[in-house]
Amino acid sequence: MEEEIFVLRNKTLGQLLDETIGRFPEVEALVHAEKNIRLTWSEFGRDVDRLAKGLLALGVRRGDKIGVWATNVPCWVPLMFASARIGAVLVTVNTSYQAHELEYLLRQSECEYLFMIDIYRDHDFLNILREVLPEIDSLPRDGLVCARLPHMRRIVCFNGAPLPSLYSMDDVMDMAESISGIEYEAAKSQTRPEDVVNMQYTSGTTGFPKGVMLTHVNILNNGYWIGRHQKFTSQDRICLPVPLFHCFGCVLGVMAIVNHGCTMVLIDAFNPVQVLTALDRERCTGVYGVPTMFLSILEYKNFARYNLSRLRTGIMAGSVCPAPLMRRVIKEMNMREITICYGLTEGSPVMTQTRADDDFERKVTTVGRALPGIDVRVISPETGREMPRGQPGEVVCAGYNIMKGYYNMPEETAQVIDADGRLHTGDLGIMDKEGYLTITGRIKDMIIRGGENIYPIEIEEFLSGMEGVLDVQVVAVPSYKYGEEVAAFIIPKAGVALTPKDVRDHCRGNIAWHKVPRHIAFVGSFPLTGSGKIQKFKLREMAVRMFAEDESG
Repeated sequence: MEEEIFVLRNKTLGQLLDETIGRFPEVEALVHAEKNIRLTWSEFGRDVDRLAKGLLALGVRRGDKIGVWATNVPCWVPLMFASARIGAVLVTVNTSYQAHELEYLLRQSECEYLFMIDIYRDHDFLNILREVLPEIDSLPRDGLVCARLPHMRRIVCFNGAPLPSLYSMDDVMDMAESISGIEYEAAKSQTRPEDVVNMQYTSGTTGFPKGVMLTHVNILNNGYWIGRHQKFTSQDRICLPVPLFHCFGCVLGVMAIVNHGCTMVLIDAFNPVQVLTALDRERCTGVYGVPTMFLSILEYKNFARYNLSRLRTGIMAGSVCPAPLMRRVIKEMNMREITICYGLTEGSPVMTQTRADDDFERKVTTVGRALPGIDVRVISPETGREMPRGQPGEVVCAGYNIMKGYYNMPEETAQVIDADGRLHTGDLGIMDKEGYLTITGRIKDMIIRGGENIYPIEIEEFLSGMEGVLDVQVVAVPSYKYGEEVAAFIIPKAGVALTPKDVRDHCRGNIAWHKVPRHIAFVGSFPLTGSGKIQKFKLREMAVRMFAEDESG
């Protein structure tokens, strides 16, 4: 596919939605597979307008923050666009948060409104909220005064109002009648493309989460190119089992879909059976996921019963895809045009992406090329100078995609965006002569053993090809003698019994001796964030507890 010339789309999400409705009014916009809800783009637009008026009646004004703490429920995406219509900021909340995490986010963001669900499976959202706001059991909804969250004004429950202090979604929609067309148009007219529209909190793989302020221009343009490189048209039907609270769902997914008038097929939360059912029944042409999601789909015992013949594309992101898994995804799921994306929330989030027509080798050894409008470079962490092609360094980028900053954190913002406006990722990478980027690890993840730099990703890729290994993660363990040593956490395939000796025997003679893991542990799973990313810092903590005594002297 010939590369399109970059032109900045300087518009708001509301203006983009109007264009899509005008072009594809009768195309299905949103399908919720489990609840059998179907909306055309025209119907979706009417729901957004009604909800936006309801928000105004609720008291929401330009710049107010609206938290959304819910799985991929049908109202999630209309709320995203309704808040954007009137200049409010949608603050996405990780669905796995417990009380202390929820309180931190709502306090730090100074959130004025919260939309939530009451319960999902064994996660009781309402009881968790009670721990933060014990007042909700006794106060009236129009007199909500929260000692620990002084900015909070109103709380809305998507699936009804189980307490007098909460509004229901129906309440908000009914309130729309009190807002005139003139009032609504006046609110819409104040919204600007450069306004912050979304606050995504970093997943917390290191330290406290920070509120990444993203503008209309940031995520609108990023979404356009993400969809463009998957060859999206209005004929595509994209299954989104990834969480909407994460950029993977709301930018790579929703924004790419809205830009190109596709159909989004939502699933509340990832489940391989529900995903396979949706792919089959909805005749999906694309699906998103992290590698572990694709693996669980392929390993499902009744996988062969589902018709996936219409699948062709999608995105795999979050971590490197081992070559054996990519082969299976392409062959068994028919995803010959699957793409790989790389980026971080602070970059809106995608910086590089493989193209639909890139060959297999590119899709398993690189994270693609820079998106148009984004300048991606590899620089020396010490000098800041650009490294020659083929030489490792830190990945940085500049362009329309750079966040406005961390909310109320100017010092932290200055630590990642330099004086030249470049975003420092903290990732190590190598760029080849054609501009394809390979990520070799995190600067902080790099293992330095006796002066030798060891990149965990290299060992992970090698061990993932070992018979009987399902997945592997490599981290550093402090060592008295060498400074750091290599530790490998391995998930064996079902029914396979592996020993540390098996692993070391597989390594010896095939990788350099100093890269052979000194410490090996077999586990059933890895600690994950709510968005499915592996929390390496927790693995490092586990490694210290398990192995540090061996390295003490």
